[in-house]
Amino acid sequence: MCYKTLLVHLDDSARREARLALALDLAERFDAHLIGLYLPAPRSRTPATEGAGTPEQRLELAQAAFLDAGARGGRRVEWRAPQPGDSATATLHARHADLLVLGQHDSGDPAVETASDFVTDLVMTAARPAIVVPHSGPFPDFAQNILIAWDGSREAARAASDALPLLRRANSVSIEVVAPRSNTKRARAEEEAVDAAAWLDLHGVSASFHESAGAEGMTTGTTLLSRASDLHAGLIVAGAYAHSRIHERVLGGVSRTLLEAMTVPVLMSH
Repeated sequence: MCYKTLLVHLDDSARREARLALALDLAERFDAHLIGLYLPAPRSRTPATEGAGTPEQRLELAQAAFLDAGARGGRRVEWRAPQPGDSATATLHARHADLLVLGQHDSGDPAVETASDFVTDLVMTAARPAIVVPHSGPFPDFAQNILIAWDGSREAARAASDALPLLRRANSVSIEVVAPRSNTKRARAEEEAVDAAAWLDLHGVSASFHESAGAEGMTTGTTLLSRASDLHAGLIVAGAYAHSRIHERVLGGVSRTLLEAMTVPVLMSH
């Protein structure tokens, strides 16, 4: 597997350039075609866009900036600004890409997509892996050291498989198991981590594995973020878990914690 087509979500937010920079970096690494999908906030005017012109003018500015960045980077790029600009439309476009680059929801930026479940909808329905970029901070060491959140589940296996092109290029890969307190379940978790490392080795990825005991009062998601910080990981790879309620998808606790409190990009897959 290789990433030959990337799709980056663009809007009028302050973090648009950070997402685009990371997407262009990925396009260069994999010699990939990059699609810029412009879906701004549905409101016609926000405090962040006051004085920035009409929606049509903002679209033209965003398009010019995207095409200029692609030209300066010497990359093949394609601009799309579909209507209607909703999650369902985004999902249709996302299904024709190998990897998505999305932004963490930032409730403090009025220019972002108002629906906080935009990322969740794409990850759960597009059948494509997505790298979610935090709403703050630079990422100079992106994907040099990678942490895989592993619990032996279908979602974890899917995410690790989808991340293989990045894992093969990483300086170091660590499989992290947050083990339950039960001795039987802990032993099973250790065996699964060893099997995962052996599978990765067959794909040319040398991975170490580590077990973190579930600490009192500390969620699995928080434990993973702490471990990523200890390892100076530039990317976390994790399965996306969710269950459905009427007319909505509700993320599982670990996935929700990673998306809400991430300090480094997270590759999520369902």
